[in-house]
Amino acid sequence: MEKRTKRIILGAGTAAVGAAVFGLIHNFTLNNLVKIAIGREIPKIVTKNGDKSPVAGEELSFKTHPEVIEGREYLENCGCETVEITSFDGLKLVGHWYAGENPKRVIVAMHGWRSSWCSDFGVISRFWHENGCAVLYAEQRGQGSSDGEYIGFGLLERYDCLEWIKWVCDKTDLPVYLAGVSMGAATVMMTSGFELPENIRGIIADCGYTSPKAIWKHVVENNLHLPYGLYSSGVDEECRKKIQHGSDDYSCMQALEKCKIPVLFIHGSDDKFVPVEMTYENYKACASEKRLFIVPGASHGMSYMTDTAGYQREILEFWADNDK
Repeated sequence: MEKRTKRIILGAGTAAVGAAVFGLIHNFTLNNLVKIAIGREIPKIVTKNGDKSPVAGEELSFKTHPEVIEGREYLENCGCETVEITSFDGLKLVGHWYAGENPKRVIVAMHGWRSSWCSDFGVISRFWHENGCAVLYAEQRGQGSSDGEYIGFGLLERYDCLEWIKWVCDKTDLPVYLAGVSMGAATVMMTSGFELPENIRGIIADCGYTSPKAIWKHVVENNLHLPYGLYSSGVDEECRKKIQHGSDDYSCMQALEKCKIPVLFIHGSDDKFVPVEMTYENYKACASEKRLFIVPGASHGMSYMTDTAGYQREILEFWADNDK
């Protein structure tokens, strides 16, 4: 009887230790997932192994591509004016205003997750500038020179985009287009759910996801090879604590169902970070006039460089249809 009691006690102790260890591992992983997703500080796992990102699931070649480096240098030195606004929740938001000469239209450009205005738009900026565009290049909250401890995956940034729209519309009554890459694309798509000024003529959404929850689930399961279901409720709870929004509170599809302005959807077929299927879902949900441009063989954020002529053709046609 005494031996049996010892075995029971030993077994209970082992189970308790096992549960404690599991709890520590679970909490450690959960905290790191939240930091990776929305923390301002860039965790090492995002950038380790050079250009190969385990989070993105592919080589982020656009960061070190010679054309990207040249484009970034051009944009940084093309004479943009640094401007500031205050967000709805009191943060300083920084932007870079390229006024151009006799512009025909204005673009509000929103960059992607853990990127920058000059990296994401450097390559295409010369095309924009040479084709009659004034551009407001925003720095997203929680990144670059803008304030904020957390990234909102579009849930917060849509309000920031709305403030930049007001800033631009106070300066000009020219046609205005919203353009974004990756999380920036999600930002401008979510912004389409607002009542927008009449001179907002269209949205250009390049490789955007459907919702924060959907992209987090995809990345955790497919790129980090972890069971997202084990962490989803905890991630959502921490998200609410930090940005006062849950990961499924709003989505691009919800906004696009109410969208009243034309949208040009762009995506690379070989994107492993944001799967092209998400753009198909967004396209299907969109209630307004829409166009779809899929670039065969293009990875994440590489559609413009993969098929420059095709990309430029689509943009020029989109402007021609909607400037008037």
